Amino acid sequence: MYYLSQALFFPPIDQANRDGILAIGGDLSPERLQLAYKSGIFPWFEDGEPIMWWSPNPRMVLFLDELVVSKSMRNILNRNSFKVTFNQNFRDVISNCQNIERDGQNGTWITNDMIEAYCKMYELGIAKSVEVWQDEVLVGGLYGIDLGHIFCGESMFSKVSNASKVAFITLVHQLKVENYKLLDCQVYNPHLESLGCREIDRTAFMEILKSI
Repeated sequence: MYYLSQALFFPPIDQANRDGILAIGGDLSPERLQLAYKSGIFPWFEDGEPIMWWSPNPRMVLFLDELVVSKSMRNILNRNSFKVTFNQNFRDVISNCQNIERDGQNGTWITNDMIEAYCKMYELGIAKSVEVWQDEVLVGGLYGIDLGHIFCGESMFSKVSNASKVAFITLVHQLKVENYKLLDCQVYNPHLESLGCREIDRTAFMEILKSI
């Protein structure tokens, strides 16, 4: 495992261990975060831990044409009971992702330092958010890193049933319109699998990532 210095550098991703951990240390500067995502790497650690950088194999992704929208979700979308916006309340979205209670988790990996780092990325136009509203109240959303041809999803939250699914599905439809190649979901999650996401070999992911 590689220990990062202040130098703006990551080792080759094939040096990641079996769990996908590639390196430890460094910082969360916009420059390092941009280099990480362009290299197929992302930070994932808990409060009190050193920064840990991951490049898992396999990689969980969504090919946009493979999105699965259930009949019940189509009915919810057709009722227009939610309003969806883009990039209107990034800090509120990431803060809700930090604070929302999740089954099987005692805490969150979204530290306060992570929030500030990604808010800086948002100010640079690199991090993006999707907001879901009901009766003018923010009830769901997601955020991630926009590489221009791949959207790297980071986290989503839902305060009412299906709000995060509405955010996800709406984002995918928009990415298709803009001819994106992929939505990166990082690691396996059964909820994401139900929406059509699947695991692919890291080499295949990197080929798509580098095809700019």
